[in-house]
Amino acid sequence: MDNNNNIRRLSVYLLNKKIKMKKLLLAVLVLIGLQTQAQQATPYFCCDSITYWTDQGQGFNIGLDTSNIVHNPDSIDVWWSVCTNGLCYSGDGMYDYFPQVTVYDTLKVGYDVYLYENGVAEVCSREDWLVFDQNSFSWVLLNMIPTSLPGFVIEEDGVRWWNDKIYDLQGRELKEIPVGKMYIREGKLHITR
Repeated sequence: MDNNNNIRRLSVYLLNKKIKMKKLLLAVLVLIGLQTQAQQATPYFCCDSITYWTDQGQGFNIGLDTSNIVHNPDSIDVWWSVCTNGLCYSGDGMYDYFPQVTVYDTLKVGYDVYLYENGVAEVCSREDWLVFDQNSFSWVLLNMIPTSLPGFVIEEDGVRWWNDKIYDLQGRELKEIPVGKMYIREGKLHITR
């Protein structure tokens, strides 16, 4: 009789453990399901898949390249900023044109892209410094120009080209420093006595 009671107690104990284990397993599965649904409800755009293009020519043409975008958002808003010579110009849309820019300018180009999907917005922002490469006739990132070139200086407000040549006040190159006359060297006015 003692054995039967022990077996019954053990059976009830194991049955309770089994029920508790089933409840625990069910709770874990529900949580995993909720987590999966939450992940599916939140869109993921990946700002790294967005870039822009530029076009050489008069002025500055720029546009958004979404050919590698991860999702297909419901809508996209694009806001451009192009700064040069201490002035900034703004624009909007997938494509914009800035006639104020010349190929001799150093540009700070930025965009804010707002991607909307299922009522959720993601903002992608980027800023780059661009210069016009006369060899390839295209706008390139400032850091793509080899800095080992003689006469190349990067300053806070942009790029400056300089050389060690000497010029008179009419802009003619001089072979030697003139005595008692004003001359230009490294963009500065000098006089030797």
